[in-house]
Amino acid sequence: MSVLAVDPRRGQEALLVSSIPEQMGEDDELLRLAAAGDGESWQALVGRSRDRLRRVVAFRLDPRLRGRVDPSDVLQEAYLEAWRDLGSYLDRPEIPFFLWLRGIAGNKLRELHRHHLGTQRRDPRREVSIHGGATSETTTTALAARLVGNLTRASEEAVRHELKLQLHEAIDAMDPLDREVLALRYFEQLSPAETAGVLGIKEKAAGARYLRAVRRLKAILQSLGGDGLEP
Repeated sequence: MSVLAVDPRRGQEALLVSSIPEQMGEDDELLRLAAAGDGESWQALVGRSRDRLRRVVAFRLDPRLRGRVDPSDVLQEAYLEAWRDLGSYLDRPEIPFFLWLRGIAGNKLRELHRHHLGTQRRDPRREVSIHGGATSETTTTALAARLVGNLTRASEEAVRHELKLQLHEAIDAMDPLDREVLALRYFEQLSPAETAGVLGIKEKAAGARYLRAVRRLKAILQSLGGDGLEP
């Protein structure tokens, strides 16, 4: 199912653009045109971010919902909300446009998790938000699920289950920010600057945490018979 590219000319008044700052990054001109009511510019913005956002949602989607929920459906809702709130973003564009979209998609994903999976949690301490909206528990689950898929064959169900439990426990013991940096850089493939922006830390600090997290993860994987990761 393709992500809906909203045409702002349908039932939407053109947004005022006088308050848009001069410097908006690489999406500056498209944002200005979209805010003025240009549908093609909005569709271009949607197309530019679709693959990256889909990777984010697919990584963060709880494994129990795979096969029941398509990441494209989450993105469709996120883009609809983004169009409705575009004026507010342009009034105060404090973060890059892609990170703003990522935040909206993350909110939609959390709403979906609550709707389908309820509120039962293993440990309420793990539900403290980690800056960009992710939680310790969801990041650990996503990392363990992805890494198990890389380390075993689908036919090795018993091995996969045991390895996933071991990985989950080991990853859960990592520093929460290191774990989140690893998820953002290695699996979401955010840039160093974007990672720092999501976490609200300096880019140099984010880089140091990433290298430390990769070394830690390599050690974990090697102890479990994996090949490790390269930073």
